[in-house]
Amino acid sequence: MERSDQTEFELSSNPSGAELSISLGDSEARIVTVGASLASYRAYDRDLVLPFTATEIRPSFRGATLAPWPNRIPDGSYLFQGEQQLPLTEPGRGHALHGLVSWLDWTVLVHAEHAVTLATEIVPQPGYPWRIALTTTYRLGPDGLTQTVNAKNNADTPAPFGTGPHPYLVAPDGPLDSWTLTLPADTVLLTDDRLSPRATAAVDHDPTRFDYREARAIGRAELDHAFTGLTRGQDGLARVRVTDRSGRGAEIRFDERCRWVQVHTADQPNLRLNRLGLAVEPMTCPPAAFQSGEDLLIIAPGDEVSASWTIAPIEPPHAQLEPPHATA
Repeated sequence: MERSDQTEFELSSNPSGAELSISLGDSEARIVTVGASLASYRAYDRDLVLPFTATEIRPSFRGATLAPWPNRIPDGSYLFQGEQQLPLTEPGRGHALHGLVSWLDWTVLVHAEHAVTLATEIVPQPGYPWRIALTTTYRLGPDGLTQTVNAKNNADTPAPFGTGPHPYLVAPDGPLDSWTLTLPADTVLLTDDRLSPRATAAVDHDPTRFDYREARAIGRAELDHAFTGLTRGQDGLARVRVTDRSGRGAEIRFDERCRWVQVHTADQPNLRLNRLGLAVEPMTCPPAAFQSGEDLLIIAPGDEVSASWTIAPIEPPHAQLEPPHATA
């Protein structure tokens, strides 16, 4: 890999920071430095995720890297080495949302033809008094676009940690209601009207809304829920897929480090933004893990943890005339 010249990135005045392109064959991804966010990923001459540009403020958390927790900490409070109180970054619901790094401008460490690596640091602050060094690498390969997040605890006490991405998968044709979702999860986390966790339930307790173990159309279902009890293939990977009527679409796959996945139909009061893509967010822990401790990663001083996931195109066999990731 080639080490980047930092100057051009540090001086970027774009609202979403510097834009970094990587490519392999006819596939291309764009990453922006604010939030180490995936701004676009294209293969087979179509979008696999809902895109945006570096010249706009990133729409909400679209494509962002989430750490040191994904999703919500209700009321922003938890017990870990004493009482901790985080700022409420989702004031309408009264939660600390999606961690501390999604609006930071990350530093570019490496920008090569097929991969980019960025870094940032979480400094000790109210509600999270630990110093965590973060790096993330996006890499295009024959099997898709893989993101890996690595966290090192540079504090002198153990630190709680969780991570995940926030891409919106898209199929090439039709509205979201017509897309087919495959979600191999047995269990859903039910929430109250603030989206705070309430209880888990089997997906078949409300199958029309929650049960996508067999592929079927999303229809008018409204989802903003975490799922677990994931069925994995022989390779140990869980796969969440969205396709149009022709069978084309995108999948995200992830290993047992991510035992949860949030799925959101992006319901918005603004009709121009409503249900444009399906947020599929693999997570190392569920919502409110800082409070429950469930699947929470604890990083010892000096230790590191990592997690990764891969987004890839889905094409029906008859359409695969040329593989999009052929070596250039």
